[in-house]
Amino acid sequence: MFLKSIASNSHRSPGRALVFAAFSVPFLLAGCNAEKDLDLSAYTENLEPADTLYNQGLANLEAGQMKEAIAKFEAIDRQHPYSEFARRALLMNTFANYRSGNFTEAVSAGERYISLYPTSEDAAYAQYLVGLSHFRQIRDVTQDQRSSRQTIEAMEQVVQRWPDSEYVPDAEAKIRFAQDQLAGKEMQVGRYYLERREYIAAIRRFRGVVENYANTRHVEEALARLVEAYFAMGITSEAQTAAAVLGHNYPESEWYQDSYALLQSGGLEPRENTGSWISKAASLITGS
Repeated sequence: MFLKSIASNSHRSPGRALVFAAFSVPFLLAGCNAEKDLDLSAYTENLEPADTLYNQGLANLEAGQMKEAIAKFEAIDRQHPYSEFARRALLMNTFANYRSGNFTEAVSAGERYISLYPTSEDAAYAQYLVGLSHFRQIRDVTQDQRSSRQTIEAMEQVVQRWPDSEYVPDAEAKIRFAQDQLAGKEMQVGRYYLERREYIAAIRRFRGVVENYANTRHVEEALARLVEAYFAMGITSEAQTAAAVLGHNYPESEWYQDSYALLQSGGLEPRENTGSWISKAASLITGS
């Protein structure tokens, strides 16, 4: 209304209107600024020293008070964002969230630490905690295996970027477990297709196990299932090759005995075709 009044009267006395506006607008702005002024004294008085907060957080950790510890470490990040204690607090925040089962928060904090401090001596540990947080979320093979893939990706970073780290042996063990889970998932799906006589789809799954997860315990059954699927389709050369590779790597296996008997029922025996993809993938298998 005030500015509209100026506009409506300006045709009668433009000079007077401009003078009035010039004097009045600063008073209006001053009034607005006065309402928005913040009293920061209360905020600054409530700031606690970074070392005090950090030590309190450590004490909470030792007492098993994870929620309180996380709150202290996060307070350091807010109140002292560029301090050395902020770096330490971010790592401890990652650890505390991991121990609390807050895996999403632990991954977020750990990845932030690595992004901010990639050359820190604790960066390998932060990455290891990220991998552990994914590892703890791995589900049964009947369920989604996204966490298995994320575990492999995170732990491979530990192995590749910090090969001399003390965390490498366990990181490699976690990678093997996650790969076994992924192979198990592929086998489950492959068996489903095989039971439904959808042989091409089944072979695709079993082939993936042989080529991508040859160091897992599932490759033995995968080769036997390939014998079964190829034999059912009448592709006997591939069935014989799968059986030959299976027998070479697992000669005492019950899977091999079953595969051998299946071929014999059709008047065949294991025989390797060196031009087959199965023969070429045999070098990846660690069963022998």
